[in-house]
Amino acid sequence: VQLQASGGGLVQPGGSLRLSCAASGTIFSIDIMGWYRQAPGKQRELVATIASDGVTNFVDSVKGRFTISRDNAKNSVYLQMSSLKPEDTAVYYCTIRARAYSYVIYSQYWGQGTLVTVSS
Repeated sequence: VQLQASGGGLVQPGGSLRLSCAASGTIFSIDIMGWYRQAPGKQRELVATIASDGVTNFVDSVKGRFTISRDNAKNSVYLQMSSLKPEDTAVYYCTIRARAYSYVIYSQYWGQGTLVTVSS
């Protein structure tokens, strides 16, 4: 399973960006999909997750500003980021918990990361 993330870039404070992540390879089912981020000098932190039933979860610092969605037909997850702040600057990583076949357990997979810079 491979994950390809895209959509990062430079944006001014208050602006918006939409991150996309598409999974490819042999995939039987995907359970949790989500985004983490890692700012310079800081540990990686969970940003948002979305379960297969659509239930979402967000870190407090992005609630009301970020939304997460998924397209199961495309094995893709999206992060819509609005009202961006300089402290949102980080490398954003997509992740999924998936299994290649019905008879194997779920495994965690990670994308390569996409840089989001919020600066004027």
